[in-house]
Amino acid sequence: MRPGDDIPREPGAQAEQTELAHLDRVSRLLDAAFRIPGTDIRVGLDPILGLIPGIGDWAGAIGSGYILLHAAGLGAARPTLLRMAVNIGVDMLAGSVPVLGDIFDVAWRANQRNLALLRAHLDAPERRRRADRGFVVMLLVGLGVLLLGTVGLGLWLIAALLQAVFGGA
Repeated sequence: MRPGDDIPREPGAQAEQTELAHLDRVSRLLDAAFRIPGTDIRVGLDPILGLIPGIGDWAGAIGSGYILLHAAGLGAARPTLLRMAVNIGVDMLAGSVPVLGDIFDVAWRANQRNLALLRAHLDAPERRRRADRGFVVMLLVGLGVLLLGTVGLGLWLIAALLQAVFGGA
């Protein structure tokens, strides 16, 4: 329970809290759902799926995009959505490097960072200014292009590694 959660809120605020609780569950599933036995390290589906070249990057990006879309629906402003998109972009770029990118995913936790940004924005009523739909679409298209590039980079790195290990045929 967070400080202030026990304060009665207007009906719209209750819906907002329900949505934030849902996004928190999604974020934990993607970034910290499972504890590695014998350690305090938690991993989620994002770094696990990231081990699958190409497909894993797409799955992680879809989950992150889902949180970004819901943040826009909750009224996040342009600067907040832009910072969230940067976190997703860093996650995708680093994640495109086989194995090392997945280790980075475990530490970076872009979805939990983004949820913290959203909560900070929503907790500051003076900063509550909604981003327009066109801006959100622009962010998602930009992330989609970045995703295509990172998947291509990841596949190229795997091909180069295979070429180096097994030589030319």
